[in-house]
Amino acid sequence: MTASDAISARYGRTPKRRRRDVLLLAGGGVFAALAVIAWVIWAGLDSPTQIQAKDLGHTLRNDERAVDVTWQLSVPVGTDTACAVQALNEEFAVVGWKVVEIPASERPLRTFTETVRVAQEANTGLISHCWLT
Repeated sequence: MTASDAISARYGRTPKRRRRDVLLLAGGGVFAALAVIAWVIWAGLDSPTQIQAKDLGHTLRNDERAVDVTWQLSVPVGTDTACAVQALNEEFAVVGWKVVEIPASERPLRTFTETVRVAQEANTGLISHCWLT
């Protein structure tokens, strides 16, 4: 054994150690890839019902300190839903918030308009998000 080999062995830089490190890294990479693939499949199959809400517009009613928000909701037939409607000011801070309970219907696509009272002057109103109830 040469002096260089002795020093490498002393500090753990042997060919056997390198192979082991490469195998551990490859195994960890394969495990991480399988975990990501499993999560993507699980997340895709976990949402059997699709809820989509689309902002259509808003009307500012500053004399009454309120905003009328109009949106379109697409949910499966016979599904109860709730939506959070919000009003924002110029700094995009929420100045009004309202949760709207939407009963089930035979129509999968519906349009709603809801009035949101505001604490300060608002410059926009929109649908925040919707969920099943």
